[in-house]
Amino acid sequence: MSYPPHITNELLTNSASWLVTGAAGFIGSNLVEALLNLNQKVTGLDNFSTGFKHNLDEIKLAVTAKQWSNFTFIEGDIRDTKTCLAACSNQDYLLHQAALGSVPRSVADPLNTHENNITGHLNMLVAARDCGIKRFVYAASSSTYGDQPNLPKVEDKIGRPLSPYAVTKYVNELYADVFAKVYGVESIGLRYFNVFGRRQDPNGAYAAVIPLWFSSLINGKPLYINGDGKTSRDFCYIDNAVQANILAALTQNREAINQVYNVAFGEQTTLNELFFMIRELVAQKYPEVMKIEPTYRDFRKGDVRHSLADISKASNFLGYKPIFSLSKGLDQAAKWYMKI
Repeated sequence: MSYPPHITNELLTNSASWLVTGAAGFIGSNLVEALLNLNQKVTGLDNFSTGFKHNLDEIKLAVTAKQWSNFTFIEGDIRDTKTCLAACSNQDYLLHQAALGSVPRSVADPLNTHENNITGHLNMLVAARDCGIKRFVYAASSSTYGDQPNLPKVEDKIGRPLSPYAVTKYVNELYADVFAKVYGVESIGLRYFNVFGRRQDPNGAYAAVIPLWFSSLINGKPLYINGDGKTSRDFCYIDNAVQANILAALTQNREAINQVYNVAFGEQTTLNELFFMIRELVAQKYPEVMKIEPTYRDFRKGDVRHSLADISKASNFLGYKPIFSLSKGLDQAAKWYMKI
């Protein structure tokens, strides 16, 4: 992990209290691990709807016994106001990652997506306000850009949402903005662009493309590409997203607060290109996968055709400098998925 020296020094010399929601999930568990490695006190909140206990077990093995003693876990639901208030008590910073991800999931079940992503988000904002949280950093989404066609995506130019999930993530931004103006809650939203890496679940109906393709190739299962494969994304390795969260929580730049930022690498890759990159990595251990070709099927409802982030705002205001490109991140992710 790479942070500016002053951030690393501040964290290693001054222990603060952090609440991470969605702590047993993909991004949340990586945030917990990073903070514990920096000798911080961390409370994790998760209801295990999409997170896993084995992610927490993996963290325990990755940190020292002393660092692990600084971790407290609360099994609870962000849809419950009392749970949110109890979790926020005596915390300095809140990294709110808990949500129901996936555009297809939201299309299939918009009510559940709304309850988790909007009601849960509002509950956490109220708890942050009432408990005096110093900084509320939350997971926003590139889906907010909707049908806005211009590339690269710039924070102040969005279109109309294309899915219930996109609606919920935009409402998150609106609520955060109102709480800043009305109640003085300091917040920063991070619009994630296709974050991937260790602990991203390859199983289930709504698995993200990178872990799903690794799993399909490793286990000899059919591999599908939705559409013609020319759909493009800006893939962001997990360590880049962790860096952005830490910088957002600790920034002293007053102009940076109560803003939203793109969190990506700033590089466009088609699904066809991604397939060949993953297949080549898996072939290092399973040479037979070089014979596998993808099966193309219909485009998915709610999907954006192309995505590419302008990350200059995060760079200028937060000091965000992603060091993992897609290829470098895939090298790291492959080790985790293939347990090399």
